[in-house]
Amino acid sequence: MSRIGKLPIHVPAGVTVEISETNLVTVKGPKGTLTQQVDPKITVKQEAGVVSVERQSEDKQHRAMHGLYRALIYNMVVGVTDGFTKTLEMVGTGYKAKAENNGQKLNIAIGFSHPVVLDAPAGITFATPNDTTIQVQGANKQQVGNLAADIRAIRKPEPYLGKGIKYQGEHIRRKEGKTGKK
Repeated sequence: MSRIGKLPIHVPAGVTVEISETNLVTVKGPKGTLTQQVDPKITVKQEAGVVSVERQSEDKQHRAMHGLYRALIYNMVVGVTDGFTKTLEMVGTGYKAKAENNGQKLNIAIGFSHPVVLDAPAGITFATPNDTTIQVQGANKQQVGNLAADIRAIRKPEPYLGKGIKYQGEHIRRKEGKTGKK
């Protein structure tokens, strides 16, 4: 039995989970609404504020999907209650970012001849607690992670000076520079 798949998902107050006959799971909460289509070989049940995920057979693919769909549904419940945040740090002289238009636009000065302006997709907001920190916030964990990776890809941290955009807490492996003549 899958260790993750067999864990129950407790639904907090203020969150509703609807399961259609076609295995479409819809989770509604204070931070928005998320939907996930579940494979027909996986059964999703809701009883007394607890959602459980079960598989029909011990096939290898069904065992893999069991834990996957349980994790996806759990992330939807957490997303509509608390939301997800990815924090990025900018390292470099003159690098700065500013959230504009109530967090719907992000203006980044990262050493190019022009500023990089990003628009937030639906359900995602940007925040800049200071000039060198960017926070990507939203209910959908996958969307937040993908957008944070796209922002990091604008200027990846380089290994000699460590300049660029990195995740908070990420360790950049540094290289030794050139050595002088002896």
